[in-house]
Amino acid sequence: MAIGPRLDLRQQQALVMTPQLQQAIRLLQMSNLEVQLWVEREVDQNPLLEREDGGGQDHAGAEKPAPTNDSPELSPPVDDKAEDAIVERATEALDTDSESVWGTADEAGGGGDASWRGLSRRGSSSDEDMSDVDNVAAKEMSLRDHLLGQINVDVIDAPDRLIATHLLDTLDDSGYLTGDLAQIGQQLGCDKAKLDDILAQLQTLDPPGVFARDLAECLKIQLRESGRLTPKLERLLQHLDLLGRRDFTVLRRLCHVDSDELAEMVAAIRTLNPKPGAVFDQPVAQPVTPDVIVRPRAGGDWTVELNNDTLPRVLINNRYYAVISKRAKSKPEREYVAERLQSASWLVRALQQRAETILRVAITLVKEQGGFLNHGIQHLRPLTLGHVARILEIHESTVSRVVNNKYMATPRGVFAMRYFFDSAIGQQDAGEVMSAEALRFKIKALIEREASDDVLSDDRIVDILRRDGCGVARRTVTKYRELLQIPSSVQRRRAKLLHSQAS
Repeated sequence: MAIGPRLDLRQQQALVMTPQLQQAIRLLQMSNLEVQLWVEREVDQNPLLEREDGGGQDHAGAEKPAPTNDSPELSPPVDDKAEDAIVERATEALDTDSESVWGTADEAGGGGDASWRGLSRRGSSSDEDMSDVDNVAAKEMSLRDHLLGQINVDVIDAPDRLIATHLLDTLDDSGYLTGDLAQIGQQLGCDKAKLDDILAQLQTLDPPGVFARDLAECLKIQLRESGRLTPKLERLLQHLDLLGRRDFTVLRRLCHVDSDELAEMVAAIRTLNPKPGAVFDQPVAQPVTPDVIVRPRAGGDWTVELNNDTLPRVLINNRYYAVISKRAKSKPEREYVAERLQSASWLVRALQQRAETILRVAITLVKEQGGFLNHGIQHLRPLTLGHVARILEIHESTVSRVVNNKYMATPRGVFAMRYFFDSAIGQQDAGEVMSAEALRFKIKALIEREASDDVLSDDRIVDILRRDGCGVARRTVTKYRELLQIPSSVQRRRAKLLHSQAS
C-alpha cells in the first residue's frame, strides 16, 4: 500500500455559535427592563428599527414613513422551526453567563443631567430662571458627613482633628471602629494614651454608640449617654454571649439579681440600637417590576400574560428601507443597508421567540403550582427545572435562563420565578411529597402557635407532622428550624418565662 498525501472531501454537520446565536440565548436571561435598555441602543444604531409606539426621524431630519400593511416584506424568508432547533441545541453548549456585556444607559444615551444643561442655556440672571432650583432634591446626609461636622466643632486642636478624621475613615456602615488602634497609633506616630483620649471624645458624638469596638461597648455607650448604666448592667454586658443563649440562671448568679431585676435589665438592653450608623446611607428600595402577570379567571382558571408595560416592541420600517435601498448606489452602501435589514429582522424574531418561551414556561408553572395560587404556601409542590423542561420538550438550561432574574405577579404577591422550584422532602400518606418551602412554613406555623407552658420540642414537631401525613426525620426539622433562625425549645421556654415575669 502506497503512502502519500491525498485530498478527501467530507460532509458533516456542526453547530456554529455565531454572535447572534449567543445573543439570542443571553436574551432569555435578561429581564424585560434589561432588554428594553438594550433595544433602545439597537434602535439608535439601526435606522430601519423603530419602536411600535411611534416613529423616529431619518438622518436628513424628515420623519420616517410609518410601516403599513401594504408595504412589501423585504426580509429574507426564515425557517422558524429550524432556527428554534438550532437555538435549542446551542443552549446545551453555552454555559449560563449572568455577566452583562452591555453598557449602561449613560453610555447608550449620553451622560449628564439634562436639567442642569437646560439651566446653563437659560442663564441665571432672573429669579424665574432659578425657579427649578427649589425642586432639586437635597443630597442625603451620610454618616461620615454627619460625624465630620461634629468633629470640626468639638475637636479644637488640628493634630487631634487629623487623628479623629483618620479614625472616622475606619468606621463600617454600622458605625463600629474596624481599625486596629495599635497600628493606627504607629502609623500616625501617636501614643496609646493620646489615641484613647481622642477615641473617648469621639464616642460622645451623635448618634450614641458610634466608634465602639464591639457590641458590648456600643450598648455601654448608649446606656451611659442616657444615664442608665449601672454596675449590674455593666456586668450583664460583659456576658452578652450568655444572654444570646438565654442562660438566665447563670446570668442571675453572675449579676447578683433576681428574675424580676434581670427581666428589667434585658428590657433596657432591647431598647438600644446595636447598629447606630445604619440610620444613614440607607439605599432606596427599588420596587420589583414583574415580567409575567397572573390573574384569576372565572371557573378557577388563571390568565397568564406578559407585562406589556415593560416588554419592548420594535418594528421594521419596510417603506423606509425601500426608499434608502433605491438611493444606495455604491456597493458599500448596498451592503450596509442589507446588513441593517438582516440585523433588524433577527432582532424582531429574537424578541418574539424570547416572549413565547417565557410565556410557555410561565403557563407551565401556573399549572403545576395551582394549589399554591389557590390555597397558599402549604400547597407549594416540589418542582424541578428538569420536570418543566420535559413537559415543554426543551433543554433544562433553557428553563434556567428563562426563570433567571424574572418575576411573576400573582394575587398572593410578586415572586421570583425561581421561587416556584423547590426540592421534594417528606413522604406523605397519599404517596405525594412535600416541598421544602411548605415544610418550613408548617414548622414555623407550629412554633408560632405553641403555648408558653407547652413549648414544642423537635421530636414533638416530628410527631405532629407525621400525624398530618408528612413523615420527616428529626434532623430535618432541626435543620429547617435553624434556617428559620428559631431558637431551640429550651431557649424558647426560657424566653417565654422571662417575658411572663417581666409582664
